[in-house]
This record gives sequence, C-alpha cells and structure tokens, in this order.
Amino acid sequence: MHLARPLTRPKRRPRRRTMATAPVVSPTRERNKRANRPQDWALYSCDCGYVFTAAVTTSVGCPRCGCDQAW
Repeated sequence: MHLARPLTRPKRRPRRRTMATAPVVSPTRERNKRANRPQDWALYSCDCGYVFTAAVTTSVGCPRCGCDQAW
C-alpha cells in the first residue's frame, strides 16, 4: 500500500515533574540551624571593648572583665 505523504508521529510534550514542596522556613531560623546555635543568643559589647555572644537573660557578665551587661 502506497501513501501520498509519510505518516508523522504526534509530538510529545515533556512530562512535568512535580517537585515535592519543602516546608516554609524563615531565613532567621535557617541561619540559626546552619550556625548550630539556639535562637535565644545575642551579641553583646562590653565597655572594656570585648564583644561576645551569650544567652539572652536580664543580666550577662562579660567573660573578659566580669562586668554585668544589664539591659
């Protein structure tokens, strides 16, 4: 059997891949996870010039000179 024109295959569209949606995480929480540090830590600077991180409390003592860092 002879056809006047060759048969063409229908064009296939590429399949859409469904990506699993990751839970929405705030940038601050993500940064804390990467730093492996709890959220309740802060950066303090003492009058002696020493800068340190410590847990957030009402008064923090400077590890260098011992002065209290009150709010």
